[in-house]
Amino acid sequence: MQDRHFKHWPMGVPKQFPLPETSLCYNLEVAATRYARKTAIFFYGGKLSYAELKAQVDALAAYLQQDCGVRRGDRVLLDMQNSPQFVIAYYAILRADAAAVPVNPMNLTAELAHYVADAGTKLAICGHELLPRVAPLLAGQGLERIICANYADYIDPDTDLPLPDFFKLPAPARAPGIVPWGEALAAGREPAEHLAGPDDLAALPYTSGTTGKPKGCMHTHRTLMGTIAIAGVWARGSADDVSLAVVPFFHVTGMQVLMNGSIYLGAGIVVMTRWDRELALKLIERHQVTSWTNIPTMVIDLFASPNFKSDSLKSLRGISGGGAAMPEAVAKRLYELTGLEFCEGYGLTETAAPTHSNHPSRPKRQCLGIPLCNTESRVIDPDTLKELGPGETGEIVSSGPQVFAGYWNNPEATRAVFIEIDGKRFFRTGDLGRYDEDGYFFMVDRLKRMINASGFKVWPAEVELMMFGHPDIQEACVIGAQDAYRGETVKAVVVLKATSKGKVKPEDIIEWCKTHMAAYKYPRVVEFADSLPKSVTGKVMWRALQEQERARAQAKA
Repeated sequence: MQDRHFKHWPMGVPKQFPLPETSLCYNLEVAATRYARKTAIFFYGGKLSYAELKAQVDALAAYLQQDCGVRRGDRVLLDMQNSPQFVIAYYAILRADAAAVPVNPMNLTAELAHYVADAGTKLAICGHELLPRVAPLLAGQGLERIICANYADYIDPDTDLPLPDFFKLPAPARAPGIVPWGEALAAGREPAEHLAGPDDLAALPYTSGTTGKPKGCMHTHRTLMGTIAIAGVWARGSADDVSLAVVPFFHVTGMQVLMNGSIYLGAGIVVMTRWDRELALKLIERHQVTSWTNIPTMVIDLFASPNFKSDSLKSLRGISGGGAAMPEAVAKRLYELTGLEFCEGYGLTETAAPTHSNHPSRPKRQCLGIPLCNTESRVIDPDTLKELGPGETGEIVSSGPQVFAGYWNNPEATRAVFIEIDGKRFFRTGDLGRYDEDGYFFMVDRLKRMINASGFKVWPAEVELMMFGHPDIQEACVIGAQDAYRGETVKAVVVLKATSKGKVKPEDIIEWCKTHMAAYKYPRVVEFADSLPKSVTGKVMWRALQEQERARAQAKA
């Protein structure tokens, strides 16, 4: 299989090439040296040059080292919306020889507590609107200090662009253990020598799975460099590129393709804190955005805007995304309006974003694409591990420089996802797929239990684990349900305790979940049942409930 896709390999793109063996911080140093006065970040009318970006990274890194005691190999929680401060904080953590633990800003305190405890973080850097969720983890709950940033500090106060409501929140009151962002930068420290090398831990993004508790994916400077260097060559990126960054930076796609990839090239990043279709239209035109990585629902929403015109996307040279398949009708309209094909890609948190992608020169729709440079993928029988041929469905496995080092403090889970084929170490993705005669890969189903809601991955076991904290719930099984806008949404089949039956409504359960878990994660639909189907060993047969739900949806169609 490994050579099949080479017969359609894009012209001018090497199949293999040597990758840099430096830390990610060196990329910023190079960009700031080459393009000191060039704008690195555009943010609601505000601008930050590459020289300014590096200066602030160095200042914050020095504060982390000298005032917060951050040492080589430490982990620092990073809980922010897309913003200049996210970029500065991320690179300051790396400059201090530590590793960033980027988390979803939708997470609530109970969810954040797991990351703090599991990663052993003593310091958090967060947006001021998220402080009420992070602050309870001070005072014996794991954190020793929090650096708190206000996004509005980096905007143009006279901007004509609409601002998210939380930009206008007052600064939090001073409290022990909480340091304002400006105070940290103004401390005037100089960072120590940068020691981290390619095999030092750089980021610990978390993913979940069948066991419920999220697991940290260990990415080194080398594995992260693998993705961004390959992506730059694949897309023929340059310092002339301008990307619209609305996919969140805490997610590996936003972190790698938009933030780290742009800095590697010395390109411009137009940062959006939240999706807003009218704002996106203005920013694309104002900054002549050349590249937009997104999820399909954003394109669908943009087309629905009354202000969308046939030439609204004329500056784009490329448009791509993943997380969900782009509907054929939307892809066709996009091509008719712009002449651009939506290039879908495929990757996981464990692979720091793409292992596969369609190339603009020969894309296929509703397709994961072909393995990227320096990357090899195969399809195997998930039980026998036998390699399968074209058109046969099995588990996708991948080997490449972007594959993670393993799960944090979880050697058993790490061993379970790696196999050796022909002397190479392959990562088992848990996704069922196939490849065609041209070597293009297609998703078929999921071996792992996961719900994809508007591009956000929801792991049912994690939601169930939290739902068991509800005083009226005896059992719960979480499955995916069809949703016209989100693609899939979260549904919970609940067995109430005997004393609660007739007293609790589905809306009560939904409301409780809303206050205990992130907005993308909580069940939108709750159905009561007298019992859950179980196997002879007593395990809940979630797949039977999922199949019932699919059959019900098909009957309505």
